[in-house]
Amino acid sequence: MLAFLVLAVVAGLLVFPTGRYLLRAGWEEGKILARRRLISRLVADAATPADLRSKLALVLSARAFAHDSLGLETGESFTTYSGLDRDTLVLVLSGAYRDRLESFTWWFPIVGRVPYKGYFDFAEARRQEQDLTRRGFDARLGAASAFSTLGWFNDPLLPTTLHSDSLSLVNTVIHELTHNTYYAPGGAVFNESFANFVGSRGAGQFFRDRGQTTAADDANARWTDEKVMGGFWASLYARIDSTFKAHPGDGPAQVGQRIAVRDSIYASARDRLVHDLGPQLRTISLRRVERIRLDNAILMSRRVYLTDLEAFDQVLTRHRGNLRSAIAAIIAAAKSNRDHPFEAVLALSGDAADSSATAH
Repeated sequence: MLAFLVLAVVAGLLVFPTGRYLLRAGWEEGKILARRRLISRLVADAATPADLRSKLALVLSARAFAHDSLGLETGESFTTYSGLDRDTLVLVLSGAYRDRLESFTWWFPIVGRVPYKGYFDFAEARRQEQDLTRRGFDARLGAASAFSTLGWFNDPLLPTTLHSDSLSLVNTVIHELTHNTYYAPGGAVFNESFANFVGSRGAGQFFRDRGQTTAADDANARWTDEKVMGGFWASLYARIDSTFKAHPGDGPAQVGQRIAVRDSIYASARDRLVHDLGPQLRTISLRRVERIRLDNAILMSRRVYLTDLEAFDQVLTRHRGNLRSAIAAIIAAAKSNRDHPFEAVLALSGDAADSSATAH
């Protein structure tokens, strides 16, 4: 009887695209979990290559720091390591309407609607990207080196994450453990921006506590650049949004006008980005800045990770630099206003006068 029910559930999932997607994701997650090896054993094993052993030990230290110093819920995440049979873990697709600032979203059980979708099947990811483009959306497809199952499974460390330098590695571990600690269903923008803050500020504190002041300064410089770029995307978002509102209407002529005007704004924004902001950035090369594409999909995807970063910093300042205390306060505030968590954080930071940038 049980076998029949299992087969019935599987057959039901196969009927629907989301079901097939979840089955594939479950299969890939199962393979990753099946390959897990305890990091502590790998670190203690003299046969483990020295460079790998060093990075694995750093992950354990970052994990312990996240739990002991920041109060994050670590569970069993990042206690194991899994090998991969490819260089890229997953491709992440995001999309946006071309004539309005609205992300294309996907719905999943438990987490709700999210503005991105990860694919283990790379050919399918590219087909879906092309399909979004054919349907008139801006689309963005990029690689991700790590992901979190929000504490549902023992998320292992992956080789793709270890490709990063030490600062990014520590940042990633703390970022993903932040998701384990708090994740608002349907609140991807808040979740990712908050985890970006915790990962970045946490990495700086981690290295400073270890006496590695140069690494700590570099981590903080990266965060400063993140905030500069966050300000750029927020300003661009406001300009595009006001332009779209100034040209209402759903007819082909009105839609075409909105797209033409936004393309002009993106052209001028690119000039400002390359010539004005680029030289100010300490940790992002000008060549990398020049390669940034500007369209609604890129704008919306960047805003997912870079919204109101300064507000989080202001909360940290109010807590006199105590990151653990600031994290707890932000989570409590977000839980108190689940529909508008950014408004709660802005009120907490003492800067609630203008929350228009978060109303999207």
